[in-house]
Amino acid sequence: MALIECVPNISEGIRTDVVADIVQDLRGIDGLHVLDVQSDPTHNRSVLTLAGTPEVLRTALPRLCELTMAAVDLRTHRGEHPRLGAVDVMPFIPLEGATMADCVALARLVGAELGARLALPVYLYEEAASSPARRNLEEIRRGEFEGLADKMRLPEWAPDFGPATPHPTAGATVVGARMPLIAYNINLATDRVDVARKIASTVRMSSGGLRYVKAMGLSLEGRPVVQVSMNLTNFEKTPMHRVFDMVQREAARYGVTVLESEIVGLVPQAALLLAAAHYLQLEGFSARQVLEHRLQQP
Repeated sequence: MALIECVPNISEGIRTDVVADIVQDLRGIDGLHVLDVQSDPTHNRSVLTLAGTPEVLRTALPRLCELTMAAVDLRTHRGEHPRLGAVDVMPFIPLEGATMADCVALARLVGAELGARLALPVYLYEEAASSPARRNLEEIRRGEFEGLADKMRLPEWAPDFGPATPHPTAGATVVGARMPLIAYNINLATDRVDVARKIASTVRMSSGGLRYVKAMGLSLEGRPVVQVSMNLTNFEKTPMHRVFDMVQREAARYGVTVLESEIVGLVPQAALLLAAAHYLQLEGFSARQVLEHRLQQP
């Protein structure tokens, strides 16, 4: 049996009752595993981690979009995180018995259904992208909801599925297939957002920083701290500890210290083991030395 993970990001992180109602509905879908839900009021965004067979996800994801579109109006939505749609992004990730090809096929099936059934424009990205120009989520999202109508008038930005104009309240959705991503944030003990933005520029790959790192700097509402908010797209080649060390060094240049860091959603165990081995300077350490790991082995 093939299992696939999906991590939809919805543009609501303040009205937690709305998110709870959506999640409660999803829990009623037979065979769907709701593994994690995290809401961030500053980003005004919630990250859901779901898993199931392709057949189950084909039932669950259109339902998620339908519920979210009924509850979220991007014309009045405000948050620190960039967003293109009410259901902003929906990546599929291969788990047990599934391949990347399975995820690409599922992304295209779900995208086509959202376009036809909900009149929602859909863009495909990463491994499911229909052209190299659409692999990068940031390029698709550039201009956000407010600039989407003008963007869609350009022939090169016609959606892969659905109408050629934005949904009036839900914008568009980006659906794709990718390897596991870690949403990793580092909070700095300062209220200087310019420092967070400079560090983000130094760290992220698009500005010449670390490969497989996407980053932006922002303020946290209600707290006198700023955040370097990141997505790590390949933790094996650019591990979390390398990212943390670089942010810490860059912060020190401005006389700022790291206050704390956080993981949004779920994280592969291997990513944490890499960080533990690094900071503890473990020689020849193997995951087979982890008690719980051994107990799960045949």
